[in-house]
Amino acid sequence: MECPDLNYVHVEVYPMNTEFEACIRACNKCAVACETCASACLQENNVAMMADCIRLDRDCADACRMAAALMARESVYAGAFCNLCAKICDDCAKECAKHDAEHCQDCAALCHECAEECRRMAA
Repeated sequence: MECPDLNYVHVEVYPMNTEFEACIRACNKCAVACETCASACLQENNVAMMADCIRLDRDCADACRMAAALMARESVYAGAFCNLCAKICDDCAKECAKHDAEHCQDCAALCHECAEECRRMAA
């Protein structure tokens, strides 16, 4: 799944802290993948079977956006929140990996990448 690189105009005009750059990008890509996966899951024949996946996709997307925002403003809570975000990404990846749908597999891969970046940033 090709996810747009969500670099908002202010990021291009005002360079972001390079310490956070890779993690912010990973979080933004993961958020888009999770929203895409949740939307695709809602189109599946057995939506009830996808309920856990949809819930985790939505939680993960929200967590990733929050982590990116905290890093962008260099919040003192960024590191602690990135640890939580990594856990949520791991849980979402685990659930998505249970499903054969391409959108779930793609989402799982991006969740793993984001979790790694969040752990690296929080260390």
